[in-house]
Amino acid sequence: QVQLVESGGGLVQAGGSLRLSCAASGISFNTMGWYRQAPGKQRELVAAITRGRNTNYADSVKGRFTVSIDNPKNTVYLQMNALKPEDTSVYYCNVVRSLTGGPIRAWGQGTQVTVSS
Repeated sequence: QVQLVESGGGLVQAGGSLRLSCAASGISFNTMGWYRQAPGKQRELVAAITRGRNTNYADSVKGRFTVSIDNPKNTVYLQMNALKPEDTSVYYCNVVRSLTGGPIRAWGQGTQVTVSS
């Protein structure tokens, strides 16, 4: 059974940090992406990483977010620092076709990140 399970979200004050995890099981992948979707907005790609640790970031998070991968654990992380209220969203992970996106699987439930001002 294919599973992508996001965790690590929560409520944090502006300037704070959170680390999200995406545990993949039952699926092989080369590239994983983190997306987010705020109410009333389109889902957007935040960051992506290959198993070889090549990365890509949205301009809005460059210098603040870091994506990493633990290959043996099939787990991808998103370290989010210097969080802003505009980072408030539901965050999702998905297998993607390339570092610029192209989600492949059905979306999971995501994990809510709320940044208070």
